[in-house]
Amino acid sequence: MADASVLDEQPAGEPRTYWVLYENGALARIEATGDEVKVPEGGQLLTEEEYEQRLQQWQEDNDAHVAALKAADQARQTEDYEALLAAGLPEATAARLAGYEAPQVDEPSEEDH
Repeated sequence: MADASVLDEQPAGEPRTYWVLYENGALARIEATGDEVKVPEGGQLLTEEEYEQRLQQWQEDNDAHVAALKAADQARQTEDYEALLAAGLPEATAARLAGYEAPQVDEPSEEDH
């Protein structure tokens, strides 16, 4: 974590950038003039490098979470679509009701023949 020496790198009165990790895990970049930034209780100052590392990790975790949600949604839509087909609904109606979009299949081009 950042220490007091990070705060002394710029002249007083000049805008400074502070990187903060809040107690709830949120990250913030704060620009302030003055000699001191007030960090809420439980929060801590980070170096820019620490902030960037944590932000990158958060983005990777978020991307993985979104991908998992999308995959689960696609699986549910496929399951619903197949159940509607089994119940005798036409393909177009089953797809519309289930929110299902068939996976895109690349059709061979004339050059592939």
